[in-house]
Amino acid sequence: MDELQLKEMIRSLLNEMGGDSAVKETAATDQNKAEKPAVSLQEEVKQDTSVIEDGIIPDITEVDIQEQFLVPNAINEEAYRKIKKFTPARLGLWRAGDRYKTQSVLRFRADHAAAQDAVFSYVSDDFIKEMGFIPVQTKATTKDEYLTRPDFGRVFPEDQQAIIKEKCKPNAKVQIVVGDGLSSSAIEANVKDFLPALKQGLKMFGLDFGEVLFIKHARVAAMDQIAELTGAEVICMLVGERPGLVTAESMSAYLAYKPTVGMPEAKRTVVSNIHKGGTPAVEAGAYVAEIIKKILDNKKSGIDLK
Repeated sequence: MDELQLKEMIRSLLNEMGGDSAVKETAATDQNKAEKPAVSLQEEVKQDTSVIEDGIIPDITEVDIQEQFLVPNAINEEAYRKIKKFTPARLGLWRAGDRYKTQSVLRFRADHAAAQDAVFSYVSDDFIKEMGFIPVQTKATTKDEYLTRPDFGRVFPEDQQAIIKEKCKPNAKVQIVVGDGLSSSAIEANVKDFLPALKQGLKMFGLDFGEVLFIKHARVAAMDQIAELTGAEVICMLVGERPGLVTAESMSAYLAYKPTVGMPEAKRTVVSNIHKGGTPAVEAGAYVAEIIKKILDNKKSGIDLK
């Protein structure tokens, strides 16, 4: 069947479905196509990309999922949007057949890639220098070793222990520690705003603190050995949380009163979900300073702290 026969068949079907008007519309479309001058492939590409200004494609991750609503002809769109305000979950994305729409799939893949990057990347050396941190490293020597041997991320080799003893103020009321944890992105996104608020709060309560340690390949329990090495009463450890598809920039603050190696996890107090979509870093810093004061007053932390 050649192209002419195919067109005749289509016209016949349209005639049966919609009458003469459909045939005339199809004929007019064919006439317009015939009159339209031929365009080269390069010209077609140029026309298709003309909406992109300055060669920049819009960043799909900039779309606020809580504002995005793709359900056509929703029975109660207003109520649906109200529900979305209370959760960052991927609601109201709709589908094409039995699959998600392309933009939803691309956003999922972009968020998943950001989560992977947060785990496998490192806090930059420039950031550590800018913040004036004292850099040390746990027994884990590579990212793979850190991920597969959690026990290595909880202890320090002898040379690093010596640095901690030399650089940290002995027997301080509070020792502040920053660890990369499972999200380097969380540290770089929140620490700059968190630390000034925390330090200001500690000064207001008259609590002394020394230099800030930065731990590469850090697990939370690394704070225990630091306490034993420095004699600090309270360890405040900021660490990047395991990233998810909602955010890769969530940080937690772990607090413990005179922690010791091997102590139960229940002895720790934690403030989690510190990020722009959760508890803002500045607010969290002030709040953590209050908790530290409470821990010192009661000489307890974790579930023992009422």
